[in-house]
Amino acid sequence: MDAPEEPLPPVIYTMENKPIVTCAGDQNLFTSIYPTLSQQLPREPMEWRRSYGRAPKMIHLESNFVQFKEELLPKEGNKALLTFPFLHIYWTECCDTEVYKATVKDDLTKWQNVLKAHSSVDWLIVVVENDAKKKNKTNILPRTSIVDKIRNDFCNKQSDRCVVLSDPLKDSSRTQESWNAFLTKLRTLLLMSFTKNLGKFEDDMRTLREKRTEPGWSFCEYFMVQEELAFVFEMLQQFEDALVQYDELDALFSQYVVNFGAGDGANWLTFFCQPVKSWNGLILRKPIDMEKRELIQKQEATLLDLRSYLFSRQCTLLLFLQRPWEVAQRALELLHSCVQELKLLEVSVPPGALDCWVFLSCLEVLQRIEGCCDRAQIDSNIAHTVGLWNYATEKLKALGYLCGLVSEKGPNSEDLNRTVDLLAGLGAERPETANTAQSPYKKLKEALSSVEAFEKHYLDLSHATIEMYTSIGRIRSAKFVGKDLAEFYMRKKSPQKAELYLQGALKNYLAEGWALPITHTRKQLAECQKHLGQIENYLQTSSLLASDCHLTDEERKYFCQEILNFASQQTNSPGHKIVLPMHSFAQLKSLHFDPSNAVVHVGGVLSVEITLWSQMPVPVHVEQIAINVHFSIEKNNYRKTAEWLTKHKTSNGIINFPHEPAPFPASQNSLPALELYEMFERSPSDNSLNTTGIICKNVHMLLRRQESSSSVDVPSGVALEDGAHVLKCSSVMLEPGANKVLFRTQAREPGTYTLRQLCASVGPLWFVLPHVYPIVQYDVYSQEPQLHVEPITDSLLAGIPQKVRFTVTTGHYTVKNGDSLQLSNAEAMLILCHAENRAVIYSNTREKSSDASFRIQSSGKVTSISLPAAPAYHLIEFELDVLSLPSAPAVRGDSNQPGLKESRRTCSEKLAASHCMVTTDHKVSIDCPWSIYSTVIALNFSIPFQTTHSLLSAGTRKYIQICVQNLSELDFRLSDSSLIDTGGSADLQLVPLNTQIQQHIHSQQSVFFVWELKWTREPPPALHCRFSVGFSPASEEQLSVSLQPYTYEFQVENFFTLYNVKAEIFPPLGMEYCKTGSLCSLEVSITRLSDLLEVDKDEALTESDEYFTTKLMYEVVDNSSNWAVCGKSSGVLSMPVAAQATHRVHMEVMPLFAGHLPFPDVRLFKYLPHHSAHSSQLDADSWIENDSLSVDKNVDDAVDSSSIKSRGSMHSASSIEHRGLPMPRLQAFPPGQVFNSSSGMQVFVIPSKEDHVLEVSVT
Repeated sequence: MDAPEEPLPPVIYTMENKPIVTCAGDQNLFTSIYPTLSQQLPREPMEWRRSYGRAPKMIHLESNFVQFKEELLPKEGNKALLTFPFLHIYWTECCDTEVYKATVKDDLTKWQNVLKAHSSVDWLIVVVENDAKKKNKTNILPRTSIVDKIRNDFCNKQSDRCVVLSDPLKDSSRTQESWNAFLTKLRTLLLMSFTKNLGKFEDDMRTLREKRTEPGWSFCEYFMVQEELAFVFEMLQQFEDALVQYDELDALFSQYVVNFGAGDGANWLTFFCQPVKSWNGLILRKPIDMEKRELIQKQEATLLDLRSYLFSRQCTLLLFLQRPWEVAQRALELLHSCVQELKLLEVSVPPGALDCWVFLSCLEVLQRIEGCCDRAQIDSNIAHTVGLWNYATEKLKALGYLCGLVSEKGPNSEDLNRTVDLLAGLGAERPETANTAQSPYKKLKEALSSVEAFEKHYLDLSHATIEMYTSIGRIRSAKFVGKDLAEFYMRKKSPQKAELYLQGALKNYLAEGWALPITHTRKQLAECQKHLGQIENYLQTSSLLASDCHLTDEERKYFCQEILNFASQQTNSPGHKIVLPMHSFAQLKSLHFDPSNAVVHVGGVLSVEITLWSQMPVPVHVEQIAINVHFSIEKNNYRKTAEWLTKHKTSNGIINFPHEPAPFPASQNSLPALELYEMFERSPSDNSLNTTGIICKNVHMLLRRQESSSSVDVPSGVALEDGAHVLKCSSVMLEPGANKVLFRTQAREPGTYTLRQLCASVGPLWFVLPHVYPIVQYDVYSQEPQLHVEPITDSLLAGIPQKVRFTVTTGHYTVKNGDSLQLSNAEAMLILCHAENRAVIYSNTREKSSDASFRIQSSGKVTSISLPAAPAYHLIEFELDVLSLPSAPAVRGDSNQPGLKESRRTCSEKLAASHCMVTTDHKVSIDCPWSIYSTVIALNFSIPFQTTHSLLSAGTRKYIQICVQNLSELDFRLSDSSLIDTGGSADLQLVPLNTQIQQHIHSQQSVFFVWELKWTREPPPALHCRFSVGFSPASEEQLSVSLQPYTYEFQVENFFTLYNVKAEIFPPLGMEYCKTGSLCSLEVSITRLSDLLEVDKDEALTESDEYFTTKLMYEVVDNSSNWAVCGKSSGVLSMPVAAQATHRVHMEVMPLFAGHLPFPDVRLFKYLPHHSAHSSQLDADSWIENDSLSVDKNVDDAVDSSSIKSRGSMHSASSIEHRGLPMPRLQAFPPGQVFNSSSGMQVFVIPSKEDHVLEVSVT
């Protein structure tokens, strides 16, 4: 132990490093077992569970077994893990107690004392059992006694640290079981040692990292410590964990560099700020670059040295993990970040040195990946490597420009000296690439050797990069490389080769919308086109650049002056035109029509004012601005009237155009949106709809041929239209910005004019806007004269003066003095003439032109209206007063009187029509001076009143009531009402009962008039009456014309009272009042009031010896359900036709409710024999309960019939055999012939005492 320490041999860092396990004891024994042990140990994987919740992993354990020496044990402060012995094993096959006591025990004791002195607790004692030795020595103790002694002596609390290996060299099941137990124990102890020692190492490393803010902390020292941990993970073949350690070191260093750039620098970073003296690129062909590692360990490494070494280790581990494409990705990021880190650290780098380092590094990475992948893998993963190819191309181009290899005259002496310095910084070629023909070192040296060699290498790299980008669909990147190639060709004075690449790049930038690259590329393209003599293309590119806001004013003015210089030159062919797109020269902003609706008649003047936004930086004198107009005539030109066009055009006449698309479209194949409009075609005669459909207004833009290969900047067929219709404006000075240009045109031919193209000429240059979009049109019409007559109000009322507006549209006709309208008078309509009449003359745009007086002359059946003189395409408007005579249609006496039963349909129809005014039409024929045909107009007048009449009776006294209802919106004043008998009977007198001479009737209100009928002799069977009443609007005090009264004629028939029906109800005997539920007596008296009259002579009249008789049928019903009729409720009686003849009928009724109850209804009918005209009618609903009778349909409705049958009659309907036989029928009396004197009477009914619920009927 006291011997001088021998220096340890240097650790050789190779990928074959394995964990060290020392072996003490019997070395010969171990030597014999070693081959089997080294094979069996890594065969089975073990689960390694680590601390801090990290996921467990399955690992295969291998070990480097070395002889135990005290020098191998680590000393205090030594952090080397590669030389750390993780486990110590003592081997013995002692089976003799004496030998054990004499030698083995002492040797074991010394071994353990050495381990304890170095605080090593990871040990194992292996006792090998051999059956051959047992047979040779029969007096030895059993095997367990030696093992027990060892355990007792050395393994008191760790008995598992002593294991037995039985016959390890034999091939038996017992031996295999022994091997399995031993290997399991060995792997377990190794994993325990790894976990414990690595955990302690990681804690120490973490503690060291946390001291990084202290002044004396060194990144290089920490780098070596964490790399030691990475080496151990790599030794255990945990390459992912090893890569994590290097990634953490990478991130830590990058963060310090960023902080340094922000002003927070660490002292140790000054070691990496040394000037760059060597730029030989990355070294990836060695697992470990020991030279650079030693520089890091000695803190002498530059930034490039540290980055190169760190990436080489990451590359090695990624290749072990079979992730070569991540190597390419990381390499590209590393190269770009190194360039930035050198700038942040302000490291002095010779010009071109960094370009050399990047170029060599790119090729080194690419060749390293190619060395571990086959060609198919490389071709399928070009996307990962093409970035390195592109970066290498950029750096080689930069070296060529720096060393003068791209100039026309070649490199000068200064360039040659710079080249020599750069090659000197590369140093000697590394031994591992010395025999490689295409090594990065040789390629760079050859490329910088001559102009031809550089051109060859640069073109090869560029074309390869473009091909790779194109194959993976990165067209933009390919075009960008092509743009660099174009710049190279321009320097080499080969513009014809450069143009193709510039056009391709520009096309791509335009499609994607990159504004600044577009400007830069156009400048290059303009220079190229100028060298090639492409005048047209150069002028177009110059116009685009002159309007480009991304250029300075001086540059824009230069390109604008180029255009003006060409335009001012005298060309050999004066008629030659160069057509260019207008969007780069000027933009159409807005357009304004005057008149604003863009509609003008033939001969009228139309003004079109456009706003042009000049894109040029200086004023430009334009010789002529023209608008090409397309003329079309629609088939249905009758629709193109002034009225129709005014309704279908914009009101303000201003059309704003959308901003011109940027010089680059959003998509090359984008098309404008569809402009769809509805289309209706109507008949010219009755304006009925014939056809309808949809029209696309911008079909000329949608159906254009799409050029697949034309360039965006090259003139692509901008055609200059030649048409007969052109709007021109000459000698215009376009200032930068907005300019107003005015065009005037006189309409000559009717039709639709569409603005198609806008052209501006500057010398031989024509700037053309091929399509004016959205579509702009103006219409020219030729209109026939028309006469339109319409009421001023919503409806015309009959009986009072009403105003009617006459509108004469002159159209192309000029109204002269003496022209007049000849109106044929209608009999029931008058045209009122005034002393002075005025007409107003308007233009077609409804602007008042003048007013004039006109005359109206009426003679006989013709009224002549003299028209004032008016020019063509104007309107003459005047108003006339017309008066329609009021009269109500005559009605019969039974058509509208209450009390008559009508069908449900008739009642509902009259109810719906009761609030509608009756109308009358008056047709007037008008002869116009411009036509040989007469114009027939129809004026519809509404009668403001609705009149009904009714006959009222009081015994034999008769009254006529007239109801006048005002259905209009006006209020009227009624006066002088009268009712006369048109028959002129002297014995009949109509006595008015109306006291007021004048009455006001408001809108939707009614007024009633009543007259009493008085006669001296027998009245006539029918009375013909005419009601008349004067009326005038309540709002007007005095009218200039006398109004005709309103008349209403009607007829009343059979109105004389023939019978008086009286009903009485008596309470039961002994009671003062009727009681609910008790039978009461009902007595019905039917009395004849007159002798035989003319109206009695019908089929029911029979003659006897003394007097005439007629058959009547009575019926007692109660529709209000207050009474229950008991017994016979109807019957037929024979009534003498003599005055005061009376017939009485008795029956019983029962009140159902208490209170004042109205009497039941008593109905009386004529009973006609079966041989009458209607006796053959049969209806199941017409059967009466106690007699088989046929009732006329117009007598009763179904409700009354059903109510009859609902009463408690003792008799049922006739049997089925009566069906089909002729039966009598009933006929109702006309209103007024039967007077019910009990109508309206009530009887008092008290409730019965037994009722628990009191029900009272209140009527």
